[in-house]
Amino acid sequence: MIPMLLSGLAAIGFIAFSAMFLIWLERKISAWIQNRMGPMMTGFHGTLQPIADTIKLLLKEDIVPKGVDFLSWWLAPFFVTVPVVMAFLVIPFSPKWIALDLNVGVVYICSVTSLCVLGIFMAGWGSNNKYSLLGGMRSAAQIISYEVPLLLSVLLVVMEAGTLSMQGIIHAQSHGWFILKPHLTLAFLIYFISATAEVNRVPFDIPEAESELVAGYHTEYSGMKFAMFFVAEYTNMFIISAIATTLFLGGWQGPWLPGVVWFLLKSYGVIVLLMWMRWTLPRVRMDQMMSFAWKVLTPIALLNILISGWFMVK
Repeated sequence: MIPMLLSGLAAIGFIAFSAMFLIWLERKISAWIQNRMGPMMTGFHGTLQPIADTIKLLLKEDIVPKGVDFLSWWLAPFFVTVPVVMAFLVIPFSPKWIALDLNVGVVYICSVTSLCVLGIFMAGWGSNNKYSLLGGMRSAAQIISYEVPLLLSVLLVVMEAGTLSMQGIIHAQSHGWFILKPHLTLAFLIYFISATAEVNRVPFDIPEAESELVAGYHTEYSGMKFAMFFVAEYTNMFIISAIATTLFLGGWQGPWLPGVVWFLLKSYGVIVLLMWMRWTLPRVRMDQMMSFAWKVLTPIALLNILISGWFMVK
């Protein structure tokens, strides 16, 4: 009981620290791409700015708009945040740094992370705001659509490794990362594009779309409830990067440095790529995004599985 409690507290502490670090890092990367300084005033190169933002959000009044469906509106931030914390249960930071090495770890992490869409839709539905509702409906359509090619790419990794255990998949890459194999390189690209859409990042940030929806599903939230959506977004970005590291990049494997260092370096490298994309690419239209999921990614992912499976059993 006590080890599980300590693991939970460690996960919450890591989520809080990681979210603040990623907020600072994204500001710096966007400033670098746009040829400006970014946060500089609070702490060395603005390192204390996320702490100042956290204090500001904690002190803000929790405003409940008139006419909201209170239960749905109030529970939505928890439905977005709690599954993210649950996902840390099976993430293998090192050979020993894993809370629980489930033999169905891949199924577990795919299941709990898919629950976030419920919180987003509840936020839009319960806000009594047509723009929030549109944002929630867009998100539900987007996440459900892109989960199909994402899960197909994960399925190919499971076929290659012969196990659903996260640690087992890493051990299966002891003679070479999966991303170095041509059919799994394609699977990684499909996973990366689909995961970008799953966490509502540019060019697939349609559910938020500030220029169209006044920030979308979380328009009516303030204070700590808004902060929960914000933390969940950045933590989700770490989760998909950690899954990519585990499935395709050899996880914690690497020379000289400790396993946990390699795992974090690879995960944050994927995150930097996501941030680079956000500040480089334009947003696509809703119809283009949905067509790309069903007419391009899903057929390619299915064809990749069929061809790869044929060679495996041949």
